[in-house]
Amino acid sequence: MIRVLVVDDSAVVRKVLTEQLSRHDDISVVGTAIDPYAAREKILQLRPDVITLDIEMPRMDGLTFLTRLMKHYPLPVVVVSSVTPRHSEAALKALELGAVEVISKPGSQYSVPSDPDALARAIRAAAGARLHQKRPVAQQPCASDSQNPALLETTNKLLAIGASTGGTQAIEAILHQLPATAPGTVIVQHMPEFFTKAFADRLNTICRMEVREAHDGDPVVTGVALIAPGNKHMVLQLNGAHYQVRIKDGPQVHHQRPSVDVLFQSVARNAGRNALGVLLTGMGADGAKGLLTMREAGAYTLAQDERSCVVFGMPKEAIKLGAAMDIVPLEDVAKTVLSRLTAQSA
Repeated sequence: MIRVLVVDDSAVVRKVLTEQLSRHDDISVVGTAIDPYAAREKILQLRPDVITLDIEMPRMDGLTFLTRLMKHYPLPVVVVSSVTPRHSEAALKALELGAVEVISKPGSQYSVPSDPDALARAIRAAAGARLHQKRPVAQQPCASDSQNPALLETTNKLLAIGASTGGTQAIEAILHQLPATAPGTVIVQHMPEFFTKAFADRLNTICRMEVREAHDGDPVVTGVALIAPGNKHMVLQLNGAHYQVRIKDGPQVHHQRPSVDVLFQSVARNAGRNALGVLLTGMGADGAKGLLTMREAGAYTLAQDERSCVVFGMPKEAIKLGAAMDIVPLEDVAKTVLSRLTAQSA
């Protein structure tokens, strides 16, 4: 049984979240708190396994509370945030500070998530998550274009990345180490609608590659990373001799839209051996079969190792299927990708 503490300043939100979560046999809401000060006492008293946390609260905001919590009493946290641009930035900051997952409210800060099952899945993922100490990406070595001259000859190559829980930090770590001459990159990160643009905009300020949220018809070109928009699938297509992405609706796959499997299957069909596939941390099995299809189509494939994953779900399923040619710790993923590209172009 997963013991949950709900922290939100709205009595209505606390009541509705408690009722929604209590419908799941494996989740028990052991308490609620109106603000971080009340939450602090409830944490010591009730010893919850997971906390759901609003960002905007009286007396102390959620980000300040999260910072103190991770320093003094680390616990898995699922942020429940409304989807305004300002809240999207705050939600990304929460992930950077150590929150495991973000679930969106469709309206104001006093609304509740429109998909209660998504919140339950996030809580299950958080309960099994490893809380890694966050190392600032800026302190990690960044690849120099001059150190990778072979990359200038790999314009026909394509990198496809999929991730879920814990993936924002993992993707940031990888992209920060790739040079501006890296192959065109397509990314699915399970993330609510509107949050993906804030995520892409933030990465664009710290990476050598250009990073942006994908739009329908965008070309996949050297030095650009495209992130699938929340609540839309992204697929790769061939347009003559060039790659482009199509953004489309469609049913959820593995409870997800965008889905890693949808992207990877399209990459296998249209890029084949010219592609490299990377499956990162996340709960569930999304991307495992797609990675296998990529390998069978001649692509190079790798999965993140268990030690460095926040949740070793998606990579584990891929490894079980034999989809991953290599199993690599997060800190070595970018280096492995670059080495593979250099070897292929030699």
